[in-house]
Amino acid sequence: MEANYAKAFRIVRAAHGFQQSELAELLDISPSQLSLIESGKRQPSLRVVEQLASAISVPTALVTLLASTKEQMDTTSDESFNELANSLLRLLLAASDNHQHKLRFDG
Repeated sequence: MEANYAKAFRIVRAAHGFQQSELAELLDISPSQLSLIESGKRQPSLRVVEQLASAISVPTALVTLLASTKEQMDTTSDESFNELANSLLRLLLAASDNHQHKLRFDG
């Protein structure tokens, strides 16, 4: 079973408040390519996943983990999977806060 990068990219974009065009520019891909990734019609290359992780200052493994399905995680309960998903979202939001603070400080 393939990872759900569509979900991961949408969550990251929403958590950071990016428009599709803004995130596409950060990733050096076209907005239409990002749209295809977010709709699940195309899988991102490893380079694009790495660029996403770099753009939001998190390890690539976190993006991959966010893209994992419950079956891939081999969890025994929905509660465990939901707890993990919520923890990842909190990490993304914390990274977003740090990134926004850095942008304000550097800018």
